[in-house]
Amino acid sequence: MIPSAHVRDPQTYAVIGASMEVFNELGSGFLERVYMEALTIEFLTRSVPYLREVELSVVYKGKPLPCSYRADFICFGELLVEIKALTKLPGIERSQIINYLKATGFRKALLINFGGESLEFERFVL
Repeated sequence: MIPSAHVRDPQTYAVIGASMEVFNELGSGFLERVYMEALTIEFLTRSVPYLREVELSVVYKGKPLPCSYRADFICFGELLVEIKALTKLPGIERSQIINYLKATGFRKALLINFGGESLEFERFVL
């Protein structure tokens, strides 16, 4: 049986699958940077197109602000991916993702947390 996420959004499904593989290999307890490096290898192995640590302009009323946001990954040219290594995701992390989507014009994002007992992920769509 094919999971419904695969049918609706194969890009999200591919990133979650790569993240699950990283978590299965490493478990929790590493710094975020370790998971970023491992996920980069997994994206290459799975042919997931990505850009890493991408600087994104924040736009206000059609004008770019002098400050910017740095996304951990942009996959498939349209999926913003933020990774964390926290024992529990505070609400501020979710709020930040929503604000990043609003400010950058991206329509979907994944928040992936490697810090818990099991892999956590949340999909956001504007």
